[in-house]
Amino acid sequence: MTENTTDRQWLDAQGDPIDEEDRGLVYDVRTLVNRRNVLGLFGGIATASLLAACSTPTSAASGATASANASATASATAAATASATATTAGDVTEVPDETAGPYPGDGSNGVDVLGDSGIVRSDIRSSFGSSTTTAPGVPLTIQLGVRDASTGAALTGAAVYLWHCDRDGAYSLYSKGITSENYLRGVQAVDASGIVTFTSIFPACYSGRWPHIHFEVYANVATAVASGPIVKTSQIAMPKETCDVVYATSGYAQSVKNLASVSLSTDNVFSDDGAIHQIATVSGSVDAGFTAALTVGV
Repeated sequence: MTENTTDRQWLDAQGDPIDEEDRGLVYDVRTLVNRRNVLGLFGGIATASLLAACSTPTSAASGATASANASATASATAAATASATATTAGDVTEVPDETAGPYPGDGSNGVDVLGDSGIVRSDIRSSFGSSTTTAPGVPLTIQLGVRDASTGAALTGAAVYLWHCDRDGAYSLYSKGITSENYLRGVQAVDASGIVTFTSIFPACYSGRWPHIHFEVYANVATAVASGPIVKTSQIAMPKETCDVVYATSGYAQSVKNLASVSLSTDNVFSDDGAIHQIATVSGSVDAGFTAALTVGV
């Protein structure tokens, strides 16, 4: 494991956090670091059954047609099976380092949520502390397999801090109107099988960025909540087929327009390799909820 030492200052000239209006193309424009020039692993956890077992059946906003759901589900399931079959403990390439962006909430750009009581949790849909607001959206279980890139061994005991935007493309703690919210952020320890799981909602596609999820890996939970050294900072890319299905549902209308204006080849984070190391394998449906799985080498 190598420590990510990228400079992470994201304040404006007056020392204030960057406003929501400025996210778009401003988002994630800082230089990408330590890109690995090797072919690697994308999508999938160790077995397809693990994906099914950890799916969280929950009612969700409807609106996509039954045929679209069936098609997307069949496609995602086939992809998950193929990816899982190709994945072995020794076949792990280090996931590329990426920017944490301007809204990390880890103390590098103003607010620090990592030291707050309640941040260590698996269900990140609601705020904790003074607010209990729940972010609406299509249910999504996010499952990361975290492994040592040099050996393929599970990084049991390591910690993952994960965060992403809401259905409107806004980030808690930073975006206008939700600075008092801290939903869609959480820390979890990697379990004995090398898996970390979060219950969340499907993120929006906002102007200038491909739909994505941020994460940081720490040596352990104690280091994470103390905002200690970060071992790895990267992002998960969502597959277009699933985005098309989710964004056809109520509440995601703006994401349809935004997704049509960006691609993996033009995104300012994923464009260098098309996110081959970072595209999640997704299974499920709008009604039952989706599961996004990715194995990352650290």
